[in-house]
Amino acid sequence: MSRILAAVIAILALLQPLGAAEAPVEKTWTVDSVERKAFVRIPADNKADAPVVFVFHGHGGTAVNAVRSFHLHTLWPEAIVVYPQGLNTPGRLTDPEGKKTGWQHSKGDQADRDLKFFDAMLAGLKKDHKVDAKRIYSTGHSNGGGFTYLLWANRGDVFAAVAPSAAAAGYAKDLKPLPALHIGGEKDPLVTFAMQKLTMDAVKKVNGCEAEGKEWAKAGGSVGLEFKSKNDTPFVSLIDPAGTHQFPSEAPDLIVKFFKEHAKK
Repeated sequence: MSRILAAVIAILALLQPLGAAEAPVEKTWTVDSVERKAFVRIPADNKADAPVVFVFHGHGGTAVNAVRSFHLHTLWPEAIVVYPQGLNTPGRLTDPEGKKTGWQHSKGDQADRDLKFFDAMLAGLKKDHKVDAKRIYSTGHSNGGGFTYLLWANRGDVFAAVAPSAAAAGYAKDLKPLPALHIGGEKDPLVTFAMQKLTMDAVKKVNGCEAEGKEWAKAGGSVGLEFKSKNDTPFVSLIDPAGTHQFPSEAPDLIVKFFKEHAKK
């Protein structure tokens, strides 16, 4: 057993007191002759159609880190939760040489390898397990949040809702209406809050949201405001005035809360 694999198994064992059968396990797909990997947790009882949540780590991160920081499989045991592993990718804000792992930034970038990876994962899950096509979701932090926005732009018809964190999308005005939760910090030094606010304002306009938000949730330093929409595509901003680029510990519970509130008609 390699040291890396042993370390992964040790980390997963410490995550939560779940039975071994319910812990995320590594699965592989071959996309354009490249082996791609993800940690996937399938509910022990998958006799009924299950929701599916994709969780994308940030630039320089790993699927194992996402399992630990998001731990959505422990909060929504009825769901299939997928933690994909990115490949080395040039960053737009850091790591221009692409020495660290990440996700494509735009359609056509990296020959669309990650959009193809998403397609392969979802097709495989539908083939091998019972999947509720009306309850498919994506979330991710930083570059993973940006990729969630990219999935919204290019695979939007698949999703019931999305929840990007610490991310921005210059093409947000071209998105199609979809329930969305945006997580951010006003003191983010990397993806500045000004960048995030431009994205949030564009999304609210796309979703046809009301001008004033009403309190949706409070957790830690974050305040969640829900901007309702006549199209039933609300936007929720979960913003910490003192938050930086770090993924907030209170976010996973609220991501699950938001996703549970929304299913495709």
